[in-house]
Amino acid sequence: MAKTILITGGAGFIGSHLADALLRRGYRVRVLDSLEPQVHGPGRQRPDYLDPEVELQVGDVQDADAVRKALHGVEGVFHLAARVGVGQSMYAISDYVDANVGGTAVLLQALLDRPVARLVVASSMSVYGEGLYRGPHGLVHDAARSDSRLRNGQWEVFTDDGARLEPLPTPEGKSPSLASIYALSKHDQERMCLMFGRAYKVPTVALRFFNVYGERQALSNPYTGVLAIFASKLLNNTAPMIYEDGLQRRDFISVHDITQACVLALEHPAAADQVFNVGSGRVVTIREIAEKMAATLNLDIAPVISGKYRMGDIRNCFADISLARERLGFEPQVTLETGMARLAEWLAGQEAEDRTLQANKELDLRGLTL
Repeated sequence: MAKTILITGGAGFIGSHLADALLRRGYRVRVLDSLEPQVHGPGRQRPDYLDPEVELQVGDVQDADAVRKALHGVEGVFHLAARVGVGQSMYAISDYVDANVGGTAVLLQALLDRPVARLVVASSMSVYGEGLYRGPHGLVHDAARSDSRLRNGQWEVFTDDGARLEPLPTPEGKSPSLASIYALSKHDQERMCLMFGRAYKVPTVALRFFNVYGERQALSNPYTGVLAIFASKLLNNTAPMIYEDGLQRRDFISVHDITQACVLALEHPAAADQVFNVGSGRVVTIREIAEKMAATLNLDIAPVISGKYRMGDIRNCFADISLARERLGFEPQVTLETGMARLAEWLAGQEAEDRTLQANKELDLRGLTL
């Protein structure tokens, strides 16, 4: 009989693609999802893209009864359910902590009575804060930018005595440096799951996702991934707005490569009780991403460079994926160009309500931008 896998938050962007991949591999898939209106729109309707073979249970991961019901007969769990967004987390503090930390606690409490063969938790690159740097005296794990430099438009990262630091690929061993409530909550999710797994002999894997993009990302959610936010602006014939100078360096990974890593984390014996970066291993600036997205959509719309800083943002963070390559055999398959072409093809049939102005005003009103 096919094994049943539960995906919390599985009706969303990443979860639905993961469900497709698991079905192709012969698993039965159950999803527990609250169908949050900010992500799915009003009405809490089953998404059209969710495969009909997926068993959808509508419920909140903070609801112990719903979680216990969803765990019945399950042999593996992907814990993806979370509130996402650095900016929003800085003012919707209790919502993020309740959903991300509280929801994880409810899940782990239920797993005490219904243990599974493997637990995989979606963590985030945000736990690193600034990525790894090299300075005059060696590696720097705790790089940070001062408010005074940021107010003067000095966006890069410097030592206290004014030496500019060189950003490096960030490995899993880099010390956490939590710059937002979202980052803190993802770190707590990760640590709680790994702690639980070790204590109760449940093989557990934490995957630190870098910047995920692709089809099905919520275009009308102003706190989703940056590529979806840019796409939403462009579909409304509006220029994307970029904080700072647009030269922040990131690692963008296709959702199809994310699902590959998730399946490996579920099935590979060497994955248990470890943390892995999941990125493309390629570095690109935010400005380049905005320009590439416009070009892919055949639009002549240049991004607007705001010269402003948003609290909780970091300058550079991109992935060292050598550990996932070595231990899991993970290898990204989708180039940025191919992935953006796929995204553009999907966007051709989509409509997006641009809510970024409202979101940006909220941040300004609360003093969360400089």
